[in-house]
Amino acid sequence: MAEEKKPLLKTEGKIRSKAPQPFIAHPLREAEPVSEPQSFRGFYSAIASHFPSLRRQLVEADMRYTPAGFVRHSLLTALYITSALLLITYLLVRSEELWLLILLLLLPLYYAGSFFYAMQFPRIKARIRAKRIEQELVFAGRHMLIELKGGVPLFDAMLGISRDYGEVSTEFNKVVEKVTLGVPLGVALHDVAETNPSPYFKRVVLQIANSLASGSDVTSSLEAVLDQISKEQVIELKAYGQKLNPIVMFFMIFGIILPSLGVAFVIILSSFLGGASFAFGSSALFGILVAVGLIQFIFLSMVESSRPKFDIV
Repeated sequence: MAEEKKPLLKTEGKIRSKAPQPFIAHPLREAEPVSEPQSFRGFYSAIASHFPSLRRQLVEADMRYTPAGFVRHSLLTALYITSALLLITYLLVRSEELWLLILLLLLPLYYAGSFFYAMQFPRIKARIRAKRIEQELVFAGRHMLIELKGGVPLFDAMLGISRDYGEVSTEFNKVVEKVTLGVPLGVALHDVAETNPSPYFKRVVLQIANSLASGSDVTSSLEAVLDQISKEQVIELKAYGQKLNPIVMFFMIFGIILPSLGVAFVIILSSFLGGASFAFGSSALFGILVAVGLIQFIFLSMVESSRPKFDIV
């Protein structure tokens, strides 16, 4: 093992000064057609300049758009969403006299809201990707740790986890490809860490890179950071269990108790009034059913989105 570390240490000593590099993105494809006027591209670029973190979010989400190209894509998506919202509004209002006024008032609001909603896609996708990485990170790290303790070289250990571990294998496969193409191992690790949305993954990869550069034992450093990540994941699972208590309480109140008792109370009240001044028909029941379904969907989405995606190991 000592003989294998010497060339790595010399290489890492040379590239240590290159470690704090500026943000390096993978190649992004242009989403604009070639025949599109240059003025439109300048317009998209001007809008993209108001979202300074868009490029990093696109890279972390592994969405191969340029910032200007994604702005163009978001503008088209907002157009589709706005058309659907206006159609729903027209079916609900069904008033020719008010339609023009509603169109003038709601069209800019619908379009602006839809555009900013579409611009959140990279951030949401990056967060989902980070959760998928963290789901398998400790398992893959311990696999690599066992191989290192067994005398396997570091590059071969990374090659061993470049499959069967989901998104983690995808990221380590990038490291393997870069090293195979001639990039020094330390530079490849720093590049992959810079384009990854998971802070846990960045911690593991940068710990390996720093251990190589300083000449310390990679095995002990990797074992320490994996143990720390495991403890933090246990803390997150406990915090999630405590967070469920108020969510379940509000779900019982607004999703079950209030709709059932409220509908019964309204039916009794309408029977006393005789239906003369207060009508409660099938359309009102259908509206309540839709509202209850929407409330339950929101609560279930909150529970699912806040649930950690990893297991206790």
